[in-house]
Amino acid sequence: MANKITSLFDIKYPIIQAGMIWNSGWRLASAASNSGILGLIGAGSMYPDVLREHIQKCKAATDKPFGVNVPMLYPNIEEIMDIIVEEGVKIVFTSAGNPKTWTNWLQERGITVVHVVSSVKFALKAEAAGVDAVVAEGFEAGGHNGRDETTTLTLIPMVKEQLSIPLIAAGGIATGKAMLATMVLGADGVQVGSRFVASEESSAHQAFKQVVVDAKEGDTQLTLKELAPVRLIKNKFYNEVQELYKTGPTVEQLKELLGRARAKRGMFEGDLEDGELEIGQISGLIHDIKPVTEIVKEIVAEFETAKQNVALL
Repeated sequence: MANKITSLFDIKYPIIQAGMIWNSGWRLASAASNSGILGLIGAGSMYPDVLREHIQKCKAATDKPFGVNVPMLYPNIEEIMDIIVEEGVKIVFTSAGNPKTWTNWLQERGITVVHVVSSVKFALKAEAAGVDAVVAEGFEAGGHNGRDETTTLTLIPMVKEQLSIPLIAAGGIATGKAMLATMVLGADGVQVGSRFVASEESSAHQAFKQVVVDAKEGDTQLTLKELAPVRLIKNKFYNEVQELYKTGPTVEQLKELLGRARAKRGMFEGDLEDGELEIGQISGLIHDIKPVTEIVKEIVAEFETAKQNVALL
């Protein structure tokens, strides 16, 4: 299955395990990389010293390439980037910020840089900033999202039409059939998040994993657009947000309700009532918790079968 993405990252399959806060520690990243795809450590939920520990443990657990996802608006960004370089990480996925800020600095130190975007405009800005590839993520995706609400099915061909560097599709991809569909639309590879939340190696709380498995169509919603749009499972916290919206709240009132560490409480600590349970729409199609290696095998096998079936049409 060799192509631009497998060559860029030196992996077997053009699949990236998304770097997701509170879900993707070293166990998930190393298991993903050992399965022939690119594993990512999610630095967004880690203090610098915790990130260093996860990188070191990941290096000990796999001899395959892995990377780190870094939301650039988070604090301690300079220290985080220094640790990535010091620990010899060769792949960085950046998000939530201007790619110009760190791309050249990282590339000068031998690091491949990929930037996550939600629109054609930002994809072109990332390409102009010199990134090696772009992840274009539709608003089906879990967690923080683009404001334009462009779906993956629409976004990928629009980005492909104008982009010349490798393109990775994300948002609503948990199966081999979805992988094939996005690649037919122009993607060179896919980034998968929600499916790997429901894996044995994910660092998510078991109670959150079970909620993901139990989720049905319509159980997630994009909300809090005035702060940063986020897709989450409807629970007590979500209902409180909706009640607050009825009063025409200010941004400060929304921030006050959100508070601090609500995502940690939900996804990492398993508070299913008051926590922020970030997951994608595709959770309605996820029905079990499995080892990463089995998930990858299933996606690849389904991709190959679907490709053969399409060829027969």
